[in-house]
Amino acid sequence: MSLAFTAFNQIMIMFFIIIVGVICYKTKLIDKDANKKLADLVLMVVNPLVIFISYQREFDKELLKGLLISLLLALITHIFGILITLLLLRSRQHEKVVLERFAVVYSNCGFIGIPLVNGIFGSEGVFYLTAYMTIFNLVVWTHGAITVSGKTDKKSIIKALLSPSVIATVSGFVLFVLGILIPKPIYEAVNYIAGMNTPMAMLVAGATIAQTDIKKLIMKVRIYYVALLKLIVLPIAVLLIFSMFNISRIVLLTLVLAAACPTAATINLFALRFGKDYKYASEMFAVTTILCSITIPIVMIIANYITG
Repeated sequence: MSLAFTAFNQIMIMFFIIIVGVICYKTKLIDKDANKKLADLVLMVVNPLVIFISYQREFDKELLKGLLISLLLALITHIFGILITLLLLRSRQHEKVVLERFAVVYSNCGFIGIPLVNGIFGSEGVFYLTAYMTIFNLVVWTHGAITVSGKTDKKSIIKALLSPSVIATVSGFVLFVLGILIPKPIYEAVNYIAGMNTPMAMLVAGATIAQTDIKKLIMKVRIYYVALLKLIVLPIAVLLIFSMFNISRIVLLTLVLAAACPTAATINLFALRFGKDYKYASEMFAVTTILCSITIPIVMIIANYITG
């Protein structure tokens, strides 16, 4: 129960910052352009530094083993999610169903995942979460881009491989394996910037949610079905399957938590980029982000019970 309470407490902290983001947007302190720039700053600078700093620790074979296991489990989780959406999400409205499938498979493991995992499991949890984020970046710009656009975008795939998050993961991993620690002044500077991740990411989430019509969302039953698959079905299925194997508890719970995060903010960017229904994408992002404050503690209660 303590794990669920810790998750709920962390989500409440994030939720209150999200409310501040909503207020900032409604009072025009943050507009659409400013929100996009803040999102870019988090994605391109802050998130990568959070990832990099999580690798700044003494080399340990057990940590390396856990990281490699996390990579494998993250890949299996994404493949499993893709299969679930193909079976359970069907519709004559092809443009909407591709967005729904994307919404279920891809988690907001950067914006929501990093501050949540860091708050519950600390830097070791973030260390394992980088494996999930690496797989996310590789799969979202291949399968995700193809799913939404209907065509292969080679430039986007190459861009994903050279994204700051991937570069931070690779460089951080190399320094970890070689046992190289950066000088303390640099470490402290990077750590200060990394500490901005939670407030900035939640402000962006709040400003994004503020742009949707909440009243209309309440009437859209289909979105709740998508949210159920994303927030409950997928993470619980992953938990039940992986708990049958001898996997480190923190590795397993970090993976489940990443899978239980709401829909990735990338869905909004892809919908705009490929000319899809941007409003519907934003609605799914908003609903899953709001509901995760209830569903993540539920998933953690179940996870705590199963893993003991």
